[in-house]
Amino acid sequence: MPLLLTNLLGMNKQALEAFLASIGEKPFRAVQLLKWIHQHGVTDFGAMSNISRDLREKLKTVAEIRPPLIRDTFSAQDGCYKWIVEVESGSGVEMVYIPEAGRGTLCISSQAGCSLDCTFCATGKQGFNSDLTAAEIIGQLWLANHALGGFGNPSAGNGPRPVTHVVMMGMGEPLLNFDAVIPAMRLMMDDNSYNLGRKRVTLSTAGHVPGIDRLREECPVSLAVSLHAPDDALRDELVPLNKT
Repeated sequence: MPLLLTNLLGMNKQALEAFLASIGEKPFRAVQLLKWIHQHGVTDFGAMSNISRDLREKLKTVAEIRPPLIRDTFSAQDGCYKWIVEVESGSGVEMVYIPEAGRGTLCISSQAGCSLDCTFCATGKQGFNSDLTAAEIIGQLWLANHALGGFGNPSAGNGPRPVTHVVMMGMGEPLLNFDAVIPAMRLMMDDNSYNLGRKRVTLSTAGHVPGIDRLREECPVSLAVSLHAPDDALRDELVPLNKT
């Protein structure tokens, strides 16, 4: 049976340090790996020139850097892109890039389908299929940077990033996939990866209050609450979660 490789794409600094310790390596290598993966878009350990050859060879036997697959790409004349991304469950999820003057916003999915069944939402009518992993969530930002030319040449330094803002506003309710969404958002904000400020990362929720409380304590990013109605009576009809 082939050895199951550990996907490093969704690991933040602390998780990478723990992984390196588990294979007998120094924790400072975590920062090097973060930069190669998320600032330069490198998936080949052999190309990581400031990491020792022995470690590069060891990593090839126990780990991988595997983003999700892009199934389809759609573009518009105004510079917007929509990608259909295939995840481990076999489902397709959407991510959308919206360019504006001085900024580029990427809308990312957190689940395949959704269990909330809001009456107006096409995703809710599909039902819930699966939670995305941290690697599949951050992998959408990785793929967008790859597609839009946002990874810098290691020898020349990083150029301007096309994605300046991320909104967790795609398919799914992010707070119902809390344990994967939080590590992914921490990677978005890490100085050694995408270096997005807290005001540039927004989580959108239909109003999952326990999740909002946890978010405040664990990862204080910007918060958007989808209301869809001016009063509770109508919102109870449109957003069943409102009843709880």
